[in-house]
Amino acid sequence: MEEKKNIYFIGAGGIGMAALERYFLSKGKNIAGYDRTPTALTTDLAEEGVNITFGGEVSEIPAEMRDPSTTVVVYTPAVPSDLPIFKWFKENGFTPLKRAAVLGEITRSSKGICVAGTHGKTTTSSMIAHILHSSSTGCNAFLGGVLRNYGTNFLLNPKSEYSVIEADEYDRSFHHLTPHIAVITSAEPDHLDIYGTEEAYMESFSRFTELIAPGGRLLMHTGVKVMPRTAEGVTIHSYGRDNGDYHAENIHISDGSITYDFVGPDIRIDGIELGVPVEINIDNSIAALAAIHLAGVLEPAKAREASASFMGPKRRFEFHLKEEGEKGHVIIDDYAHHPAELRASIESVRKLYPGRHLTVAFQPHLYSRTRDFADDFAAALSLPDSTFLLDIYPAREEPIPGVNSNMLLDRIDSSDKHLISKEILAETLKKRNFEVLLTVGAGDIYETIPDIISAIQND
Repeated sequence: MEEKKNIYFIGAGGIGMAALERYFLSKGKNIAGYDRTPTALTTDLAEEGVNITFGGEVSEIPAEMRDPSTTVVVYTPAVPSDLPIFKWFKENGFTPLKRAAVLGEITRSSKGICVAGTHGKTTTSSMIAHILHSSSTGCNAFLGGVLRNYGTNFLLNPKSEYSVIEADEYDRSFHHLTPHIAVITSAEPDHLDIYGTEEAYMESFSRFTELIAPGGRLLMHTGVKVMPRTAEGVTIHSYGRDNGDYHAENIHISDGSITYDFVGPDIRIDGIELGVPVEINIDNSIAALAAIHLAGVLEPAKAREASASFMGPKRRFEFHLKEEGEKGHVIIDDYAHHPAELRASIESVRKLYPGRHLTVAFQPHLYSRTRDFADDFAAALSLPDSTFLLDIYPAREEPIPGVNSNMLLDRIDSSDKHLISKEILAETLKKRNFEVLLTVGAGDIYETIPDIISAIQND
């Protein structure tokens, strides 16, 4: 990547690809690419210097990017293999690289802090990036969600030697990385459409630990059951809310706020306040502070300020409405799509608003995930006072016979459970006059929130 002067991105309008394009623009590379449709993001990229076309034909490839000795091609797996541009590159001496492989190159030319986990990785990596960005160290960050503090999933600091990367286990993407510091927030079976078995899924995390650079660090949550296989010279550290090398003391949860004291080997920072005050962020915050401490660049005063100002990634416990008063409406949206995440989200809201009626509207994500974890999803969805189920969001999958939201509804142990279409969710919730609403799922359920707010405020 350092030697080539041109980089062509197939799928250039994706948020993850955009971060790479901006990073390599800062390195003085010539950047071009293709995407299927124009968007606000592709318009911004074009204004920044990326030459993006939308036809997908070979004639659109710039002349200077037709030589494999001077050009690297990067693609996203979502691109169809028969796209003419993609076929031409593969047939003319190019070896297209996945986005994950390019992130791997970045970890080998910087000190990569890579955060993996079934859940918690987006928020934890975002916290690390925000704290480093707010300190004298800075970082280049490639994240899985848009940070609300900055309106982007990419942070740039050409002078910093640190890169922060969300290490995605889907399709074994994180096996391309070479972390300086690796964090594992959780490891509970998921993506069984890719891995097949729980054993294969857990093995992928063990493989990830093998990739840590000599002299690096591995930080694991105390509840993680991964068997690490680190190289010689890599040290292993633990963290957790109540125990571990790094942990919390004096936790206070009240009036919609959370504070705690961060404690670790040779470090203590009293009065850490969470900018996004939900209980599961205590663990995420400990992981973020611990990773930076292990990197040797934790600045306590800056870390305390940054923790309080952290607004979180979009769709990760994002507050959309917070009316005053005991009966004021509260609307929170969360991306949780695994049963353990769903349970943690619901329990966190419960503790944040004890005694108030909790309504959860959940959109299952993927037929295979719904099938594989139906009982666990149903157990989590039995916790709220009221539960509304939308149809399954298929994403990349075709329907599986017999797998639908009804199979979850039948398993939920609740007297107030409903199957509902997305189109009538807002009006139905208005009639129910809910108190605290949690919309949750990795599909498009968040699109209903403006309608819900409009419905209750125009009553």
